[in-house]
Amino acid sequence: MELNEKQWAQIRMIFQDAFNSSFHFAIATLNRDGSPHVTPIGSLMLLDDRKGFYFEEYVTNLSRNLEHNKRVCVMAVNTGKWAMLKSFFLGKFIAPPGVRLMGTATDRREATPQERELFQQRVKNYRMFKGYERLWSKLKYVREIHFDAYEPIRIGALTRDLGKE
Repeated sequence: MELNEKQWAQIRMIFQDAFNSSFHFAIATLNRDGSPHVTPIGSLMLLDDRKGFYFEEYVTNLSRNLEHNKRVCVMAVNTGKWAMLKSFFLGKFIAPPGVRLMGTATDRREATPQERELFQQRVKNYRMFKGYERLWSKLKYVREIHFDAYEPIRIGALTRDLGKE
């Protein structure tokens, strides 16, 4: 499905809920032999203009795959137990549980100060931990992704009525 501004705003909210519940997203690419490869990425940030970026520091296959095919699919799912229990109790989801975004990645480049600051705002509550220093204190390179389509996550009858007014 093509993206418009209203859908993009809802997708960004879904991504925020997904990140809050699982701390990462899944980015799928294709290996040279055509087989799929999925990489967990915790640094993906969605921007206002149907674009996003992620810090590319700890990936190998993802970088290699993007050298020959720039297309990606990013999946975000709210894996929080309360969201699932609420949908079971109500017999339906009141908001989409997840979404897949399709797009094209750019070449790797050095991050701007604004990109670094945006991500640091996301993880600022973890600065006191040793893992913060080891993972996030010196992020340097990013790739942008320009998104052009999306597909909602469907969970049978629990999502059947989503999008109907």
